[in-house]
Amino acid sequence: MVNSAPAAVDATPDTPSDHELMLAVRDGDLDALGELFERHHGPLFGFLVKLTGQRTAAEDIAQTVFQRMLKYRHTYRDDGSFTAWMYHLGRRCAADHFRRHQAAPAATDPSVLQERADDAPHAADRATVRDDHALLHRALSRLDRDDREVLLLSRFQELSFAEIATILECSAGAAKVRAHRALRQLRDLYFQLQKENLS
Repeated sequence: MVNSAPAAVDATPDTPSDHELMLAVRDGDLDALGELFERHHGPLFGFLVKLTGQRTAAEDIAQTVFQRMLKYRHTYRDDGSFTAWMYHLGRRCAADHFRRHQAAPAATDPSVLQERADDAPHAADRATVRDDHALLHRALSRLDRDDREVLLLSRFQELSFAEIATILECSAGAAKVRAHRALRQLRDLYFQLQKENLS
């Protein structure tokens, strides 16, 4: 699978870390939230598109996440990880969104996976890549929402198991086991679908 999350922004003398920016927001410097938005809107939106399968819903939910960051800024802790806190808010906002609209999130939009396809020089190669991505989408759509979510956090967003544990409110060991189990299920579903296509 292709990973989409950018490398974390390291603090330099001129560039504050995400953690420092969020502490500033918590202390009343609301302009710092704009910098966090610039850094993290893209990865958060990508995660939400893959989680919900709906670009419009993902954009609405991403906006809600940043609004809640502002509203609940006092809950951010000094020892917390900003990205884990952000994805935790994202999960809650997505759940609230679908509860309000009484709809379950769809599987990942196949166009999202196709956007990740490498540009192959030959049409046959491009068709193979598209077919693989379509199969991957179908396999991903058959996973339970919780399994899909842990895979997106670990494989696409490249979060550590400690961060995923914070988001999912479980131990790091449990997060690792869940991710491993979900990846195995995805692989099995993918090969099952591949076999069905050949028969």
